[in-house]
Parts: sequence; structure tokens; C-alpha cells
Amino acid sequence: MTEDAPAPETVAPAPAGPTSAAGPAGPTSASRASRTALSALVAAHAISQTGNVVTAFAVPFYVLALGGSGVEIGVAAAFATAPVIIGGPLGGVVVDRVGHRRAAIVADVVSGASVLAMPVLALTVGLPFWALLALVFVAGLLDTPGQTARRVMLPGLTERAGIRIERSVGLLDGSERFAKLIGASLAGLLVAAVGPVPSLFVNAATFAVSAVLTWTLVPRDARAAAATAPGDADLGDAARASYWQDLAEGARFVVRDPLMRLIVALVLVTNLLDAARGSTLLPLYANDRLGGAAALGLLVATMGGCALLGNVVFGFVAHRVPRRVTFALCFALAGGPSSLAFALGVPLPVLVAATALSGLAAGALNPILATVELERVPEHLRGRVFGLLNAGAWAGVPFGALLGGVAADTIGLTIAFGIVAAVYVAVTLTPLAGGSWRLMERGAVRLEKGRTP
Repeated sequence: MTEDAPAPETVAPAPAGPTSAAGPAGPTSASRASRTALSALVAAHAISQTGNVVTAFAVPFYVLALGGSGVEIGVAAAFATAPVIIGGPLGGVVVDRVGHRRAAIVADVVSGASVLAMPVLALTVGLPFWALLALVFVAGLLDTPGQTARRVMLPGLTERAGIRIERSVGLLDGSERFAKLIGASLAGLLVAAVGPVPSLFVNAATFAVSAVLTWTLVPRDARAAAATAPGDADLGDAARASYWQDLAEGARFVVRDPLMRLIVALVLVTNLLDAARGSTLLPLYANDRLGGAAALGLLVATMGGCALLGNVVFGFVAHRVPRRVTFALCFALAGGPSSLAFALGVPLPVLVAATALSGLAAGALNPILATVELERVPEHLRGRVFGLLNAGAWAGVPFGALLGGVAADTIGLTIAFGIVAAVYVAVTLTPLAGGSWRLMERGAVRLEKGRTP
């Protein structure tokens, strides 16, 4: 869904009312420490995501500086996103077994070291295109498990901090959108001012800061309060030997749940289109017609800022609107109008306005998906299912980035954006057809359980 592809957020159920670890007497020191840990987790997530945005800007402009074509930009984007398909399905179980805190730290360290190698090589012995592809792939390989680890730690820290889970979910989702806002502005200015290679030093630093925050402020037992199911990292050797059985159990749940299948299929298609647009078509369009990275930074920052605003506003009205209709209409607005605006070649102010509309609509999407997945996914399967949903949703992204480059070099930017707009609207309105999409509505899970013999 535009730049904000739904990353499934699976969290623990919220209590009926606000809870407090300290009871009537007020928050205890343990509760305050847990709130500090929760804040550190959200901050680490935001900082890590900011680094990813810088990479998304710096790499295509580095390829262009080497004289690369649209196809080569698409290939680089594909190598940046392909690791999600590997890390997603395999990482959910691995994260549980090595420990979520440890997995988050290791993921940031490996990603940061890989990103740091790019400018170091470019400024010393040189960074040929094949080496860039290899480092981009390695940098992204543990990125999804790292994100999964932080999300799975969220319920335990939330419970111990004595706040509503809806609030912490909103904070995490908002932190990603805020990261896109800050990261896009920073990346656009950095690439325009100092070039893509020095910008990558900033990216490496963000991963280092994220790792340090998690290491120093998030406790080792961050998930202990919510760990109630098989597959936890502290189980015995017999459980650890059943890795493939654990993974298969999560896969069976995704395959057998009709709504999960529909969600993965829909987001797979829209992410493919978003990859073609965001990773390839937009950088080419900005370079050819808008004057370079600064204009692209403005557009992406507009998208991120308006999506954050839409997320906040939607929180006040979410309980008053039907989920399925709201989801379909907002999804269509999140990708259709802005793509059409680029196809028509309108001036930059109109592009900014269309992007703002898309961002506001996109703000409603992840909260709806997070709530639906929370209701349908059993707690003990969340790590596995979360990783599998992520991988399924992102499976088309590498192909989309490559197809975007091919389309730009063959049919041209105008026609390519037009095709993206038409297909985007057509597929995102499919939930209005009903069927298993009705399972999104409130009470659907309770009704299903009530029909069970």
C-alpha cells in the first residue's frame, strides 16, 4: 500500500479498561522502567526504519551516478527487497528461538555493518554494481526478523508498563510513519547536498543507535509477561528440534484462514505496484522531470507526514466506521490518485496534493489490519504467522521493482504510471465484493467460534 505496505502487527489482546502494574497506588518503579523500555523499543524501531529510508534514496541515485539505467535501478531495488521473502518465513521461528531482544540487536548490527561497507568501499577500492547488489542483499537479510522481534516484544512491555495495547500499537505504527517523514526529508537533503555515498554513513549510524538503545534499555525478559505458548526461546532441546514443525504450523494457519489468504494476496499485488512506483518509477521521474532527489524527498515526506496524520485522526473514529468498506475505499485512495497524477504529468504542487490525499487514506490501513490480525491469530503462533504474512505480502516487491525499470525503459514513465493507477484501484476495491472479506468486521471471530460444534 503505497510506501506503507501493511506490515502485520500481531499483539496481545487489550484489557477491558486501562491497567496498571501498581494498582490504585499509582505506577511503581517497575512500571516506570517498563515504560522507559517500551519507549526505547519504539524509538529503536523508528531510528532503524529511518535508516532504511535513507538507503532507499541513496542506492538508486548512486546507480544513476554510475550511469545506470532504469533496469539497473530496478535490479538494485529487487536485491534490497528480496531478502524479506527469505527472512520473513524463516525468521519468525528463529527470532523466538534465539530470543527477541538478541535477534533485534544482531539484526541492527549486521545491517549497519553491511551498509557501512558500501561507502567505505566506494571511497577506497571502489564499489562496482555487483558488490553493491551483494551488500544491499546482506543488509536486508536480517531486517525483517529484526522488525518481527521488536513487534513481538511489544505486548510484554505494554502489559508491564500498564497501558493499553492499542496505544502501543499506535505508537509503533506511528513511529514507522514518522520515520518515513523524517527519513525522506533527511535523505533527500543529504543526497542532494553531499551525494549518495556520504549519505550511507548516516544510515549505518542509525542502525548502531537502534542496537544500542535495545541493548541498554530493553530488558532481556521483555517478552516474559506474554510468553505463554510453545516455541519460546527458553524451551528445551526437544522443542528447539521441531523448528520445521513450528514453521509448518504457522504456514497451515495462514493457508487455512480464508481472510489471511485474501489479505496476503491483495497486499502482494499492491506491494508489487508500490515497488514499481516507489523504488524505480518515482526516482526516475524525479531525476528526469522534477530536478532530482530534493523533489522526491518532498513527495515521500508528504506521504509519510499525511499518513501519520491520517493514522492519528483515524484512531478517533475507527470504532464508528465499518472496517471492510473503509479499508477498501482508503486503500484505493492510497494508490490511485497519486499514480494518476504522475501519469498526467501535472505540476509539482498538484503532485504534492495528490500524494497528501494518498497519505491521509493510507493512515487507516495498518490499524485495521493490525486489529483484524490480532483477533484472528492465536498468541502462540504470532511470531511464525507474522513472518509468513510479511513474506507473502512482500513476495512481489522484487519483481515489481524490476518490472518498473523495464516499463520505464520500454513503454515510458507516463504509460507505466497510468497502468499502476488503473490496476491499483481495481484490486483494492475487491473487498467490496463481500465473501470472506466480511470476516474483517467486528464480531466475525466470535460468530465463527459460535458455529463450531
